[in-house]
Amino acid sequence: MMSKATEMHEALGAFDKTTSRWGRITMIIGLILSLAAPAYLVFFSGLDIEVASVLAAFAALAAVFGVIWIVEPLTYFPILGASSMYQAFMIGNISNKLLPAAMIAQATIGVKPGTRKGELAAVAAICGAAAVHLTSLFVFVGLLGTWLVSVIPTDIVQTVQFYILPTVLGAVIVQAIVSQKAPRSAIIALTVSLIVIFVLVPLIPGMNLFATAVAVIATAVLAWVLRDRKTLGATENVESDALPEGPVY
Repeated sequence: MMSKATEMHEALGAFDKTTSRWGRITMIIGLILSLAAPAYLVFFSGLDIEVASVLAAFAALAAVFGVIWIVEPLTYFPILGASSMYQAFMIGNISNKLLPAAMIAQATIGVKPGTRKGELAAVAAICGAAAVHLTSLFVFVGLLGTWLVSVIPTDIVQTVQFYILPTVLGAVIVQAIVSQKAPRSAIIALTVSLIVIFVLVPLIPGMNLFATAVAVIATAVLAWVLRDRKTLGATENVESDALPEGPVY
């Protein structure tokens, strides 16, 4: 008879294959749908939009936001895992909604990011976050939106809009520090961020567009160089909790 560990390994392998296959398919479909309307306007609407102008606009945006295309996947992957990355980039609002949900779920059941259990917890948490978000939109925007806007004072709405993002991101930072239990890396990250924001950006104003990338890369490099080599290679529950080696198909 097949052992329980073997059955679990095969089940997780099937899960990887399924999420990888359908994740690619849904992402490609989402890309096609998102580009369909702009492509129609450029080629079939008769608005006389030149392709060169579109490429120039794309190049301008890529110069500003292109670094985020690299930084965000590298930043989110260690916490979300492979399967959740497909969900996260399809749904959006990763840093202020999906990432906090995944981290809280992992901390609640006591699993570490980067492990197999942590990845499965992130998948379930993102499904729950998306369901709550859609339900809230349907009720508070679709059904009650106009009425709520009419009864809520404008100054309260503006105050909420001003403080909501710092509040959510602040909670995410605290949750990350608590769940990771890596004070050395946390201190390095906070120190690098303070230096980039309050020293480098004021000295080099043009660096403002690349501040996030510089902070992330510098933190990763310093955390690796200054890591505790005494505990390097120490693992916990490797067989039952760690991600399997090898490629994901």
